[in-house]
Amino acid sequence: MEFQFTIIVPVYNEKESLPRLFEYLKKYLKSASLKSCVLLVDDGSSDGSASFIEKFCLENKDFSCLLFDKNYGKGAALKAAFDDTKTRLLGYLDADLQTHPEDFELLLPYIEDYGLVTGWRKNRKDTLIKRFSSKTGNAVRIFFTKDNIHDTGCPLKIMHTAYAKKIPMFRGLQRFLPAMILLQQKEIKEVVINHYPRMEGYSKYNFKNRFLGPLIDCFAYVWIKKSYIDYSIKAKHG
Repeated sequence: MEFQFTIIVPVYNEKESLPRLFEYLKKYLKSASLKSCVLLVDDGSSDGSASFIEKFCLENKDFSCLLFDKNYGKGAALKAAFDDTKTRLLGYLDADLQTHPEDFELLLPYIEDYGLVTGWRKNRKDTLIKRFSSKTGNAVRIFFTKDNIHDTGCPLKIMHTAYAKKIPMFRGLQRFLPAMILLQQKEIKEVVINHYPRMEGYSKYNFKNRFLGPLIDCFAYVWIKKSYIDYSIKAKHG
């Protein structure tokens, strides 16, 4: 049976989290409602994550990886994975396991009716500063994108691969996935999911890159929205 669903996991300096991540992913693949595979993208890690990922993927047939030569950012990691994906559906999961792969099952029942289904971490298990900076950044994005999503940055999403491949690459891409699907005239849906405290490693985000970075990226989104071209082919002959 061919794979139906690809789980994309961007990784940057998460070596401490990887053993538990691999355990959770292997467990989910056994119970997933769709025949699923995993695509890990190492974004130029400097802590040995890349070699750990490569070894694991060579030993596990349902896992594959892309290894960047240097750190390009999560947006680039996602775009590379979108371009590489062969299945009709794809999902996105962070390596820190603050969201769990099993919750893809909460999103999958809705995907046939929507272009994107995203999680909503309604009860977040983060520090006060992290929650405040995320809430502020989210409010800024809503002001610019009008996507009206409670939790735009939630790292648990499902998309139709065909729509994901049409998303242009730009810095901060991960913050605008719902908005980029809306530009394609597809509907999006938000579903409440579980959220867990980080158990290993440390967050790569702070107030600066949760607020100031997204604010700058919003101007890039406004330009893309104004210039975006979308089309569908009715028929092809010859």
